[in-house]
Amino acid sequence: MSNDTTAADQYADTAGRAVLETIRAYGVTAIFGIPGTHNLEFYRPLADLGIRAVTNRHEQGSGYGADGWAQQTGLPGVVITTSGPGLQNAMSAIGTAFCESRPLIVLSPGVPLGAEFADVGTLHETKDASAMVAAIAEWSRRVTSAAEAVEAVHDAFALFRTGRPRPVHIEIPLDVLEAPADVPVEARQPRPVPVRVSGEPATLAEAARLLAAATTPVILAGGARRMPPTKSPRSPSASAPRC
Repeated sequence: MSNDTTAADQYADTAGRAVLETIRAYGVTAIFGIPGTHNLEFYRPLADLGIRAVTNRHEQGSGYGADGWAQQTGLPGVVITTSGPGLQNAMSAIGTAFCESRPLIVLSPGVPLGAEFADVGTLHETKDASAMVAAIAEWSRRVTSAAEAVEAVHDAFALFRTGRPRPVHIEIPLDVLEAPADVPVEARQPRPVPVRVSGEPATLAEAARLLAAATTPVILAGGARRMPPTKSPRSPSASAPRC
């Protein structure tokens, strides 16, 4: 880095920004978490992107806060933790969101590429954070580039829109998180809603017949039901892509 390169230049477009830009493009306007030594590149672009940072006293509260936000807005809740213990603190909320079929995106930094399983005592070093979260989330990915991280965000929204909306975790190695993104602007834009697989026509017709003949039908709708965004001033605009 040359002497005349400022910190603002160095961190103008990192992987962290690319990920948050993509999330913002899908309509998300708030994240929940606690700033820490390793996750600052997630937090740096928030104000510029118009994303409200809700800071909690404990990452468990961040997870449940994001879960509640998701239920109120119909959009996925986003949690930003630091590495190691910070991510571990959010596990209860991740497990709850999985059981209740509610959409969460959990972002965390990880040990740099090449330092996996090194066990050298670095700050917040964790044996295998991605495997830990994968045990209770829909999926967990440790990416190796900014492009992979952005792709994981798109995959998460595709899941939330067409599948069973459960929590996902994206771990970005610290050296990748802080490096220039090299992700085209168009790659950060929301993608069209994937084509949904329709149900069996005969089964749907039978369900319709039973409902039509029922006098007091009851619908049991769990967390996977589709919820439109609210019209609260703090919620995304009505034109934002819905999940």
